[in-house]
Amino acid sequence: MSLVLNPFPSGLLPPGRPPLRRDNARLATNTQDLRALRRHLRAARRALGRRRQRANAEAIKRRLGRLGSVRQARHIALYMAADGEPDVLDLIRQLPRGRRWYLPVLRGHARGRLWFVRYRPGQPLKPNRFGILEPRQRGRAIQPISGLHLVLLPLVGFDADCNRLGMGSGYYDRSLACLGLRRYWRRPRLVGIAHECQRVERLVVQPWDVPLDGVVTEAGVYLRPKG
Repeated sequence: MSLVLNPFPSGLLPPGRPPLRRDNARLATNTQDLRALRRHLRAARRALGRRRQRANAEAIKRRLGRLGSVRQARHIALYMAADGEPDVLDLIRQLPRGRRWYLPVLRGHARGRLWFVRYRPGQPLKPNRFGILEPRQRGRAIQPISGLHLVLLPLVGFDADCNRLGMGSGYYDRSLACLGLRRYWRRPRLVGIAHECQRVERLVVQPWDVPLDGVVTEAGVYLRPKG
């Protein structure tokens, strides 16, 4: 993922969106240093403080609960929040029963890739090498990508066209790359979860970037433009 150096065309910004923070806009249009951008956006996310982070997460969960693609999904992958990311794990308790939930797990034999493993509240978890909790079980608890209906994934930055800037390690892009290889199957919807302060003016898509179908923040829902 790289940045475009031209200002974000005003016509692409959905009506009614809150104005872009000036510090994000300045950085997005005046530097190509993605590491600096990631540091900036992660710092902005952490600077919200826990109280604001929790309030944003509650607003995001309310918005998710009203989306038809969320309410209709039966196999949903979540994530364990870290580093100021919105924590939406309580969706498990807030949405009606009858769903199966999954968490990403680092694959030991295929570095840089993820499994999605069945998760039930209260089951044992262990920290991975990044200190993020993940299910201990493997084997039959692993759900293939083709069996998921919805993947809610964290991000570092995004634009109004639902392009995603990740941590830079490419775990999700590698793990979800198979979605672009098969056209005649019902692939899961990919929805990014973020604070509004993580929005930048525009990101340029690279060939390996997996497109999102939408992004949900405390301020609203962004949908990927058709076509």
